Amino acid sequence: MTFYQELQLNQAGSKNLLKKSETLKEKLYHMWVYLVKIAATMAFCFFFVSIFSILFGNENSIVGVVVLLCLMVFRNADLGIHTGQSTMLLALFFVIMTVCPHLANQFSPVLGMLLNIAALAVLILFGCHNPFMFNQSTLVLGYLLLYGYDVTGKSYQMRLVGMALGAALTCFVFYRNHKNRTYKRNLKDLIQEFDITSSRTKWQICQILCVPIVLCIAELCNMPRAMWAGIAAMSAILPFMEDMHYRVRKRIVGNIAGVICFTVLYFLLPSSIYAYIGILGGIGVGFSAQYGWQAVFNTFGALAIATETYGLQGAVSLRVIQNVFGVVFALAFCVIFYWFMSKKKESDVTVHAE
Repeated sequence: MTFYQELQLNQAGSKNLLKKSETLKEKLYHMWVYLVKIAATMAFCFFFVSIFSILFGNENSIVGVVVLLCLMVFRNADLGIHTGQSTMLLALFFVIMTVCPHLANQFSPVLGMLLNIAALAVLILFGCHNPFMFNQSTLVLGYLLLYGYDVTGKSYQMRLVGMALGAALTCFVFYRNHKNRTYKRNLKDLIQEFDITSSRTKWQICQILCVPIVLCIAELCNMPRAMWAGIAAMSAILPFMEDMHYRVRKRIVGNIAGVICFTVLYFLLPSSIYAYIGILGGIGVGFSAQYGWQAVFNTFGALAIATETYGLQGAVSLRVIQNVFGVVFALAFCVIFYWFMSKKKESDVTVHAE
C-alpha cells in the first residue's frame, strides 16, 4: 500500500493497520501516516470553511460545512444508479437543501413539518437507497444544519450563491470520479423497488416521518436548537433494531460524557481560547472510529458555538435534553411503526388465506 493509498483509509482502516503492525518501525510509520492524515484533513477543512465564510459571510460558514461534507462523501459514495442520473439528483438535492429549510422556517411548526417531510422524502428515497452507505448522515445532516442556521435578506441571497457553487463543485467531482463505473439500475428502478414490506423502505419511512416530527415537537415546546434533536433522531434510526438500541445508548452516554469534558475544559482553560475547544473536538472525531467516541467529541463543537448565545448552563442543558429526547423519541417511534407494520402484514396474510 502506497503512502497516498494509506491516506485514503478511514479511521477504522488506519487503526486496523496499526493493530496488524509486526514491528515497532512499522507501527511508528503507520502512526505517522495517520497523524499526517488527521492534520491534513483538519487543515483542509478549516481552509475550505474559512474561504466560504470570507466569500459569503460568517453567517454562511455553515454552507461551507455542508458543501465540504458532500464533497468528501460523494467523491467515493454513489447513489447506486446511472452516473448521469445520479449527478442530476445531486443537483436537485442541493436545490432542496437550499430552498426547503429556509421556507420551513417561515411557516408554523406544523406546516414546516409537512414541508420537511416532503423534502426529506426526496433526499432519502433517491439519495439513501443503500442504508449502509450512510448517505443520510450527509444529506439529512446537511438539511438540518441549514435549517438550524437559517438566514434572511442579503445573507440568504449570498447563501443561494454559495450553495450553487457547492452544487457545481460536488456534481463535478462526483461525475469525474464515477463516470467510468457501470450501473445496471436507473432512477425508474429506485421507484419500482419501493416496497412497504421491506426493511429498507420501512427504515426510509421512519427517517422521513420521525425527523420532521421531532423538529416540530421541539419547536412547539419552544426548545432552542431544535435541529439538535433532529440530528440525534436521524443518527439513531437504523434498519435493524439491535443497531438502533446500540446507537441510542452510545448517543446518550457519549453526549453526557462530552458535556462533562467540555465543562471541565471550560473552567480550566482561559476564555480567550474557548473557541478552540471546538477544533479540539474535531481532532477527537478524526481519531475516533467508534460511534460512542464520535458522539463525545461532536459535543465539543456544538457547545463551543451554543455557549456564546445561551451561556454554559443553558447550552449544556439544551444539548442533553435535545439529544436524549431525539434518540428516545426515534426509538419509540420506530418500535411502534415496526409493530404496526408487522400487525398489518399479519392481517393481510389472514385476509388472503380466507
